[in-house]
Amino acid sequence: MHGSLVGSPRRPQHIRSKAIFDTACCSRLSGELSLDKTYLYPSPAQRLSLEETLETCRRWYNTCLAERKEAWEKEHRDVGKYEQLRQVKEYRRQNEYAGRLHSHLLQVVVQDLDKAFCAFFQRVKKGETPGYPRYKGQHRFDSFGLKEYGNGFKVDGRRLKLSGVGRIRVRWHRPLEGKVKTVRICRQAGKWSACFACEVEEKPLPSTGKAVGIDVGVQHLLATSEGEVIENPRWYSCEQKQLRVLQRRVSRRKLGGSNRRKAVSALQRQHEHIANQRKDFLNKVAHSLIVRYDRIVLEDLHIQGMVRNRHLTKSILDAGWGTLKRRLVDKAAEAGRQVILVHPAYTSKTCSSCGAVWEDLTRADRWVECACGLSMERDVNAAMNILWVGQAHWGKSTAIGLRLPQEATPL
Repeated sequence: MHGSLVGSPRRPQHIRSKAIFDTACCSRLSGELSLDKTYLYPSPAQRLSLEETLETCRRWYNTCLAERKEAWEKEHRDVGKYEQLRQVKEYRRQNEYAGRLHSHLLQVVVQDLDKAFCAFFQRVKKGETPGYPRYKGQHRFDSFGLKEYGNGFKVDGRRLKLSGVGRIRVRWHRPLEGKVKTVRICRQAGKWSACFACEVEEKPLPSTGKAVGIDVGVQHLLATSEGEVIENPRWYSCEQKQLRVLQRRVSRRKLGGSNRRKAVSALQRQHEHIANQRKDFLNKVAHSLIVRYDRIVLEDLHIQGMVRNRHLTKSILDAGWGTLKRRLVDKAAEAGRQVILVHPAYTSKTCSSCGAVWEDLTRADRWVECACGLSMERDVNAAMNILWVGQAHWGKSTAIGLRLPQEATPL
């Protein structure tokens, strides 16, 4: 932990003034949606019903995908979402397994497929690798949803009542807040969970009048412009030895055997444990920042491009920069805070006091010194530069999620 830095450095002129910002302080027309995940403990019969429901939804997904694909390849005709929604009734009439399910389950499957195609067309438009929607194998489809509370699902006492499954035992770690809108039943590492989408009212926090710049990294998870440094726990790297053991155990088991299924389940549980560690830690970091600061300035890093560096891929993904950014934006929307994303160019190579540029600075240099007398941690210096760039955009707030390039006014 570093002490607070004294002085009034000016904004370096060498840093790009063009910034992209994303605000989270605007009022909503209605309450916002929050997600609440709870674990389910179905009986053996209920587990079988859940698996049958999942398999039926998977086959319906593949059927709809095949229809869209064949219609375009043979007739150059687009099959839309509403056309396939009208086919749900006929499919339930023809398929005895689908006839047992609530119609909303199959309708949500059509909506999921349509979202996959919308994302595909967006990637094509941006010139990225498109990634055409794929058929879902037996172990590649792990969730289904219901879209209206009281119609197919509802909370019955301390249990969740699902259409066609019954009253499932639930471990309520906290009461549901707000009005329940939808539910998503997920299977992960052999365990079942329910993700509720609830409409809740905003809970703005009292203003603190403080702003902070944040520089994320691999050596340290993040450093703030006030001198605070949070170390990178390196969750994946710490558990890699155990993962190697479990991976070898899977590779030595016979394909299709029960022992292989057990080994795969153990490997899945270990990966889930690592993901939960990362998620819990980043949630706590984001909450701490949101409580203390009114405005938070982050680098707008192109993570997809950075992970192409094979020397840094594992470390970048293990740090969870993207998850931290998403959590900050989501929590800021609820708390009435503002999150600003700025261009990261030259923030690490510029002196935050006099604006001098260190062209010979390498990634191994963790401490920077300047002829003007500045001497501090490299990441803290970068965080101060990020804050100065973000300050040019105070008061230029737009709607949540809208990202506009703006020229920063010189200070």
